[in-house]
Amino acid sequence: MADEVLTEVQGRVLVITLNRPEARNAVDSALGAALVAATEQLDGDDALSLGVLTGAGKGFSAGMDLKAFAREGPPRGLGTFLQKGAAKPLIAAVEGFALAGGLEIALTCDLIVAARGIKLGIPEAKRGLFAAGGAMLRLPRRVGLGKAMELALTADPVSAEEAQAIGLVDQLAEPGQALATALELAGRIAKNAPLSLALSKKLLREMHGRTEAEFWEFQARDAATIFVSEDAREGAVAFAQKRDPAWKGR
Repeated sequence: MADEVLTEVQGRVLVITLNRPEARNAVDSALGAALVAATEQLDGDDALSLGVLTGAGKGFSAGMDLKAFAREGPPRGLGTFLQKGAAKPLIAAVEGFALAGGLEIALTCDLIVAARGIKLGIPEAKRGLFAAGGAMLRLPRRVGLGKAMELALTADPVSAEEAQAIGLVDQLAEPGQALATALELAGRIAKNAPLSLALSKKLLREMHGRTEAEFWEFQARDAATIFVSEDAREGAVAFAQKRDPAWKGR
């Protein structure tokens, strides 16, 4: 893994750290490619159930590196991550700031833990741009159309506390404790079967706004693989034996 992104396995959790603190973890091509590689590591390892994405230094990420953009164009890999994320659940642990593309990186994750007192927002309209990294898709799903419209059109940030109140942030942490709080949440999630986690995420994300008929048809495509999996059998046996299951991710 490139130095721009660090990975550390903690039990069934992969901690992914954006590691350009001198550039506020802004994304250039090297970091973008390394971030995609980290998600591939997460999704390709049956021993891992989910990931926690955080930033080194004083903040989460400033989004796209504008200086690098002027030299080389859009960062390679960033678009891939923003569109696809990871198949397995991801938790964003946000300290310092999550503005512009940094917030869109967090929104690509499934759960957001943010330290009290930080600011989150999409200020692009103040600079003649717009949030093109997925915020227009994901913000309305989290906060509703009206509040998403307000965030986009005013380009004003909100505090972590207000962000939790409107559904943008899932859990608050004390300053400096976002990663620890995210890891505690990840530990609770990691106790569950990894195939079940990935399918639950897939259904919740992809079926938003679909009809009931579309939902049942879509769910049926993957449901059978869960019920015949080794982990499904292990879950039943572990329950009968009154012990914790030993998940294999298959």
